[in-house]
Amino acid sequence: MKQHFNKSIGFYGESLACTILKSNGYKLLERNFSCKFGEIDIIALKDHILCFIEVKTRTSSKYGFPCESINYYKQKKLGRLAQFYVIKKGLTNHFLRFDALEIFLNSIDNNYDFNLIENAIYF
Repeated sequence: MKQHFNKSIGFYGESLACTILKSNGYKLLERNFSCKFGEIDIIALKDHILCFIEVKTRTSSKYGFPCESINYYKQKKLGRLAQFYVIKKGLTNHFLRFDALEIFLNSIDNNYDFNLIENAIYF
């Protein structure tokens, strides 16, 4: 039951993320891009920069801030995914950026806050 709840929260968070990113000038290219290396939540363009966005949604900070879950292993995985995507789509002439979008859901009043972190991961 908890796993289903977490997936629902994640899906809802990614839907909110699309709205947030569009309103912040991002042009969405892909959502939940998957390949043999894993999945990237959102791929978008902003100011001619190809952005790979990891979305983390939480209902509380009980287990820390959302971005704290993007550990070294996850960062390396995102790098491999981005490299695969760029080669597959022939986008090798773009600058790349890895952003993170933290979404905090408030179950009391159905509102949310967010924190968009550009250049959250460096390689």
